[in-house]
Amino acid sequence: MFTRQPLDVVVVGAGVVGAACAYYAARSGLAVAVVDGGPVAGGTTGAGEGNLLVSDKPPGPELNLALLSASLWHELSQVLPSAIEFEQKGGLVVAADESSLATLTATAAGQAEAGVRTSPVAPHELPALEPHLAPGLAGGVLYPQDAQVQPALAAAHLVRAARDAGAAVHLGEAVTAVLRGPTGAVRGVRTGRGDLLAPAVVNATGVRGGELAALAGVELPVLPRRGFVLVTEPLPPLIRHKVYAAEYVADVSSASAALQTSPVVEGTPSGPVLIGASRERVGFDRTLSVPVISRLAAAAAALFPVLGTARVLRAYHGFRPYLPDHLPAIGPDRRVPGLFHACGHEGAGIGLAPATAALVIAAIRGETPAIDPEPFRPDRFDMTPEPGGEPPPATSYAPSSPLPARPPDHRDRNPGDTYP
Repeated sequence: MFTRQPLDVVVVGAGVVGAACAYYAARSGLAVAVVDGGPVAGGTTGAGEGNLLVSDKPPGPELNLALLSASLWHELSQVLPSAIEFEQKGGLVVAADESSLATLTATAAGQAEAGVRTSPVAPHELPALEPHLAPGLAGGVLYPQDAQVQPALAAAHLVRAARDAGAAVHLGEAVTAVLRGPTGAVRGVRTGRGDLLAPAVVNATGVRGGELAALAGVELPVLPRRGFVLVTEPLPPLIRHKVYAAEYVADVSSASAALQTSPVVEGTPSGPVLIGASRERVGFDRTLSVPVISRLAAAAAALFPVLGTARVLRAYHGFRPYLPDHLPAIGPDRRVPGLFHACGHEGAGIGLAPATAALVIAAIRGETPAIDPEPFRPDRFDMTPEPGGEPPPATSYAPSSPLPARPPDHRDRNPGDTYP
């Protein structure tokens, strides 16, 4: 075993959140390494649909984070190659009856006050937006800011861009320990191939966030929440927006461990239609659930009857990193100086990745964040006060001397394969 040269930051996790952290760290001039026990996007990111949504978030901290992220994804779409399949397609949320429509309308009004662009859609206007929608719906709301990206490719190109900006990439190296000094502060991580020394470690390990936190001696109650996605055969362009039922929002915010399904349907540039969404807390059970798949297929065909004759080529599933209050853990852990978290986003990690990274890197550099990070405090689940009676103060690490930001790199970065 040997020790790598000291770094400013070690990012643990090469999903889209870790990739974004590495990218923004490297672009800000920090010496950064990203390390993962598997490949890029080998976990939840690789099983995601690629949703970049503001429509499913009520007014509050997560919506503020989503709005910041939406603007950052726009910037990234101008820098990263088109292979990431960024589409500003907009979202259409539909209601089956008047009661559901009233709830949706009230939610949209609050979102509009918070800065979300919304447009009510009357029943007779739905066919112009989505010609293949089932008749008889009570109406809906159009969200022009909703977008989509191919998540695995987005993560891969963020990592590549971080590497081009000077980041070191260590794949296939599982972290076995978080190294701490005599005062308890972080001093790096240990892998099977050696130590990576840095005064800041970012926990971007998704559903394994609690395990990485435990290596540092703290608790973070991240749990897996399983979800399935169906992929149809390539079809002609049928579905123009991301379309989902209003009940989806309630499912996202539910604390229930039981199975919940609500139709979420969207097309992709390569032709297949993606169908979701299910949620259930069953640990890391990878069993293929035929009842869940059947419910998703039936709900999608009810929303878009044209899909009733489409073939489903495959079904896959992943695990969303769930935290009890449905907010991610972002920023410094006040219990362990030098430990930063960027996990627990549940199903919104792809959409929230750039803003999460921006908050984390601002904290590491000791800079003022773009939005208030307090609601995302990683140690909010451990409110034990220090002997003085007050919660421990926030800690951050800043390099000994400011480093200039690096200019954008607009070179083509080998887009690679496309995904169905």
